[in-house]
Amino acid sequence: MNFDNIIGQDFLKAHFKRIIAQNRVPHTQLFVGEEGTGTLPLALAFAEELLCGGNENCQQKVRKLIHPDLHFVYPTVTTDRIKKPESDAFLPQWRDFLKEKPYGSLYNWLSFLEVANKQGLIRVSDAEELLKKIAVKPYEAAYKVIIIWQAEKMNNETANKLLKILEEPPEDTKFILTAQKTDDILPTILSRCQIHHFKPIPIDDIKQELINKYNFTTEKALKIAHQANGSWQRALDLAGNEETDDEFQKLFIEWVRVAFSAKKDKQAIRKLISWSEKLATMGREMQKQFLEFALESFRQALMINYQSAELAYYDFSKNKFDINKLAPFIHSGNIEAIYQSVTDAQYHIERNANPKLIFLNLSIGLTKLIHQKEKPLS
Repeated sequence: MNFDNIIGQDFLKAHFKRIIAQNRVPHTQLFVGEEGTGTLPLALAFAEELLCGGNENCQQKVRKLIHPDLHFVYPTVTTDRIKKPESDAFLPQWRDFLKEKPYGSLYNWLSFLEVANKQGLIRVSDAEELLKKIAVKPYEAAYKVIIIWQAEKMNNETANKLLKILEEPPEDTKFILTAQKTDDILPTILSRCQIHHFKPIPIDDIKQELINKYNFTTEKALKIAHQANGSWQRALDLAGNEETDDEFQKLFIEWVRVAFSAKKDKQAIRKLISWSEKLATMGREMQKQFLEFALESFRQALMINYQSAELAYYDFSKNKFDINKLAPFIHSGNIEAIYQSVTDAQYHIERNANPKLIFLNLSIGLTKLIHQKEKPLS
């Protein structure tokens, strides 16, 4: 993975090339961006340039993820085979995953391990192993590069274990942390990092990549690029697998129909309980993915309501649902509350609250919000 392979993020690519050329690389950096925006691929490209310069043999080792001075830490889980998980125990699978889905999310990684119903964590054993690696001089390059993917998944014990080394790492060690959000990272960790924020990948960049690499028609590439919402992995998922998207559509349609009919349907609460139980059986990462889908669907309904239908690209027609009929009920009077309710649900799922209660509470709230009147402009 080199800088030329990265989709979008032109400003950051130029900046990173410049600081490497000027030998002004910070000892600890944090790349922050939503899934699919390229934080991990750009970290790999950065590592390749820093470790190798133009050395082709070195570049091949980095691209095969076997360079002795490139190290990874990432969330892991217990499995039937591995009872005491740490990153090195999953290294063969990690290499295969990165080759297949370098823009992949935590959900993609856990699905790759066939444990999507679990939540990955970066444990203190990873920190202890990392400290051993840092104590050894680089084998081939001038530096060791440590990439910590999904740094927000460090528990407090792990983060505290790494605090001192992140503040004053050896001169020959460079850290790159990646995260989707900074909310769950200890402030003491953040204070030790130079933070770079990744923007969503532009629609035109995603469209052109789909046309160039996959021979999509311009019309299909543009539609997927809009639906991808700035995420290259989301674009690939939409292009190659409609099954999950279709399942999310059906769940969303069922949800809003029951919520909308709750005033007249005496069985609505039972239906919402049943719906919540269905969601509760999913893995937590998939639950969060559904809530992201729901947020985008509500946003598109809002766009349609305010005569910006050209910004709405979800196609619900295959499931016989007309989002135009939902649109009048999503407006300035309730969109903020709907958004807050869904993001609150995401927050509680992250913290292992009971998913059945989370989704039922969210659903009951939606039955009220969806009938809330729009406030007249003063």
